Amino acid sequence: MQELIPVNIVIGDRTYRVKIKPEDEGALRSTIKTINDKISEFKTNFAGKDMQDYVSMVLVWYATQSVEKGISTSTNTSEDATAAFAEIEKMISNLLSAS
Repeated sequence: MQELIPVNIVIGDRTYRVKIKPEDEGALRSTIKTINDKISEFKTNFAGKDMQDYVSMVLVWYATQSVEKGISTSTNTSEDATAAFAEIEKMISNLLSAS
């Protein structure tokens, strides 16, 4: 069994400790950097109440990117995910416009 290493990551001003395979560390750090960069971008471009708004918007963006790139293996799952993301995006827009 391969040894897992503990890694501290920061997403949206919160620190998380995760255990990963050593060879996955580069990909994880790159992903975390992308997420935090997008949080900063959304904070600059959109009004939000708190960090949860921005993290939610990044989650929708990131998941949509995955669907667009064909990472999902099932057509039904992709269609379901797209519909769910559209609904989430609509709810976030409503929350942000109410602010």
